[in-house]
Amino acid sequence: MSLWEYANPKKFLTTSERVMPYVWAVSLTCLLVGVVWGFFFTPDDYKQGSTVKIIYLHVPAALMAINAWLMMLVASLIWLIRRHHVSALAARAAAPVGGVLTLIALVTGAIWGQPMWGTWWEWDPRLTSFLILFLFYLGYIALWEAIEDPDTAADLTSMLCLVGSVFALLSRYAVNFWNQGLHQGASVMRVGAITGSDTSEKVSNVFFYPLLTCIVGFVLLFVALVLYRTGTEIRARRIKALLARERIAS
Repeated sequence: MSLWEYANPKKFLTTSERVMPYVWAVSLTCLLVGVVWGFFFTPDDYKQGSTVKIIYLHVPAALMAINAWLMMLVASLIWLIRRHHVSALAARAAAPVGGVLTLIALVTGAIWGQPMWGTWWEWDPRLTSFLILFLFYLGYIALWEAIEDPDTAADLTSMLCLVGSVFALLSRYAVNFWNQGLHQGASVMRVGAITGSDTSEKVSNVFFYPLLTCIVGFVLLFVALVLYRTGTEIRARRIKALLARERIAS
């Protein structure tokens, strides 16, 4: 079975409707378990206290904010190269989800950073690139809404997605490019990523496993939302086509 078969709207709808209940169930279970586990059954950090527990929301949201845009990039490239409408609609469906995830990452980062840095916001490379990424999400959504012809909208938003991918990658690797920023290292595999210390030890399983559970939950929640929204976009386009035919016939 070829992957391109799912570019057929009917095949996509049939398959997504079959798998979505399972994706929803596993994602919500992982989120519930991960958040309860992380917030109520892990110890406070010796340096940051209970504030560090916001990591169970901040890190998964930040990871998926970047990966959502990269998923949109792949879908946009498929549209530009293969002209598969489902891929364009999937990119459009992912944009609001990615935008909300980016906003969650910015807000939780501010809440986490205020007691650590003494300020809600700093023009740190990582924070600034994330803010720009959020603006790209808003611009992408606005461009889709502003253009009436769907193919033209898909073409222009795909080009915007290519440009925005620079900032998505910059958001991911900014802390590696500029060491003077306030934001700690990007790796969740080290204690320094959680406690803000410079140690090279691995993260304790006490912190790592609930964090990993939350990340899996966010990934699957993103998949479920994109599948649902893509199906909605396909049905909306079908309804528009039917209404257009009725107007022509009358």
